Amino acid sequence: MAKVKCEFFSEVLGISTSMTVLLPEVGKNRIGMAGAKKKETYPVLYLLHGLSDDDSTWARRTALERYVAELGIVVVMPNGYRGFYTNMQNGEKYFDYIANEVPSVAQHYFPISTARNETFVAGLSMGGYGAMKLALNFPERYCSAASFSGALDIESYLKEVSGDAAREKMNTFGTVSDFLGSENDLFSLAKKVSNEAEERPRLYQACGTEDFLYAHNQNFQTHIIEETNLDLTYDEGPGAHTWDYWDEQIQKALRFFEL
Repeated sequence: MAKVKCEFFSEVLGISTSMTVLLPEVGKNRIGMAGAKKKETYPVLYLLHGLSDDDSTWARRTALERYVAELGIVVVMPNGYRGFYTNMQNGEKYFDYIANEVPSVAQHYFPISTARNETFVAGLSMGGYGAMKLALNFPERYCSAASFSGALDIESYLKEVSGDAAREKMNTFGTVSDFLGSENDLFSLAKKVSNEAEERPRLYQACGTEDFLYAHNQNFQTHIIEETNLDLTYDEGPGAHTWDYWDEQIQKALRFFEL
């Protein structure tokens, strides 16, 4: 794989920002890694980071490059800051940035397919929330989405946090009444997609049983099973909010995507 650090100006955020991109290589002479088949355009995985990370973290803390080397897929890892991939109540429009500007910039510079059946999104923690949010707001764009240790039950999160965390979440989502039924509410979005969408994304959800977000993930899984007819694959087992767990889960998600 070729790894590119793409630095660009975001018109939405009004700042210079970046994305880290993995691109397929066709070469056959590298020891220990095979190449991909040459194509005009490649499927794309938008891979989102967690609250304390940036666009470089997935490539630094997992063997992601090795996992995707033979799959012939472009992996786009944008910098999402601490914005929860959300148009904040008091702040920047991170959802407009991640949903529209990042794909537009990536498609401009890199050989990325725009076909729905070749477009995937995944993420961990805050990024797991962002991945589900993108797929459920735009089911016509994404064929599959995966969340690892995702912050999926934001309503409960808003009610539980206090201090600086509560102030940050208030700036992001507003009050619980602001949040419920909005483009940020995964539970409401899931029911809407289930009832109204012509195309529905396949969903993969994973959370470790020792994770502090485990109960929230159980709540989301129960909602999907009992209140929707969406196609959800759920995986749980021993694991905490750690990179050992996410390194394992990105491999499972790549198999789930059936690339």
